[in-house]
Amino acid sequence: MAPIAKALTIAGSDSGGGAGIQADLKTFQELGVYGMSALTAITAQNTLGVHGVFPVETAAVTAQLQAIGADLPPDALKTGMLFSHDRIQAVAEAIAYFKWKNVVVDPVMIAKSGAQLLQHQALSSLKSSLLPLAEAVTPNIPEAELLADQTIATMEDRKEACRRIAETSVRYVILKGGHASDDGPVIDLLFDGFDFYEMEGARIATRHTHGTGCTFSAAITAGLANGLDMQSAALQAKAFIQAAIQNGLNIGTGQGPTNHFAYRNRK
Repeated sequence: MAPIAKALTIAGSDSGGGAGIQADLKTFQELGVYGMSALTAITAQNTLGVHGVFPVETAAVTAQLQAIGADLPPDALKTGMLFSHDRIQAVAEAIAYFKWKNVVVDPVMIAKSGAQLLQHQALSSLKSSLLPLAEAVTPNIPEAELLADQTIATMEDRKEACRRIAETSVRYVILKGGHASDDGPVIDLLFDGFDFYEMEGARIATRHTHGTGCTFSAAITAGLANGLDMQSAALQAKAFIQAAIQNGLNIGTGQGPTNHFAYRNRK
């Protein structure tokens, strides 16, 4: 029997279970990889919003990563909510020390509720220390505006933002289109430094989209862990999150979570 692929998520905890560590581990399980985690923060959260953020000590983040690196090296990993400069540096140092590959950075900055999940002074650390170690970064449009230092209104703006973000030395930029103001299909752009690939999906009218970014990046990570190339992993992730949104759970009185087992049941 071949050894199972292993994937690591370095992110915050969502007590409501729709995003963060919880969403990542559910996604890993659904896509057939063994999931591991290093916790960076605890959030008090439900479908109505983020009610508190409690960062884990940087030494504890480092200890978790050292323990994983010493015994359970991941085939791919993703980062989510890192919150501060110190935690970003700790994560970057561990990735470099263990020479971990297939690193996917989900640049979690602001929750859908508006809560700040990345300190302002940490943005430069993310760009200078973490992105050069990453295989891919998966910003939504507001995050891409911050990373590229520009406004985004058109498709050409999105492409220019991808080009600017790629200057950090990250190999692939996957700019998600869900925040676009138009009512047309959702178009995610994959940029490999030379060419653009469009991944299109139907826009679904629903308020239950909590954790979509976490889930999408986790699905890419699982695909890479299983040996897929980046374009194949991204297409699988697109199908995974499309099914998760389209077949909603409809729980909670606010912005509810997606359905992580919908992709498995899509037939």
